Amino acid sequence: MTRLPAEAGSEARRGKTFAPVTYAVGREKVREFAAAVGETDPLHSDLEAALAAGHADLVAPPMFVVVYSAGALGPAFVDADVGMDFSRMVHAGQEFAWGPLVVAGDEIVTEVEVAEISERGGVGFFVFESRSDNQAGERVCTGTWTCVVRPGAES
Repeated sequence: MTRLPAEAGSEARRGKTFAPVTYAVGREKVREFAAAVGETDPLHSDLEAALAAGHADLVAPPMFVVVYSAGALGPAFVDADVGMDFSRMVHAGQEFAWGPLVVAGDEIVTEVEVAEISERGGVGFFVFESRSDNQAGERVCTGTWTCVVRPGAES
């Protein structure tokens, strides 16, 4: 049975945080991601070009955030206490506030928090905030991830 966000306990679920997850950014992963999304800037694939531009290593494209955040977001999406029916979930939006560039060799620690749970017209809205910091303690990205859950047959 689908639990609607407005049901008892949604306030208690807001603010719930999940264990931080560390992701080691690899040079080949940066290259693979850049190729997969059609990013042709040599800073993402050519080490010499990245070094010549003053970077410590290959620069991850901004949307690489989905790679280093995935391990932290997954548990939040399927947590029984949060109550989001992943089988009925539709990605509704994402917003990012960027900090320093992420480069190969960085270790990014991401923590996720339930920012909002609400219901409108039988449709559930789940908003998560991710906070990702590099090994120097710099916030490289804050993400807002909005998921919509369609009502089930019993709704």
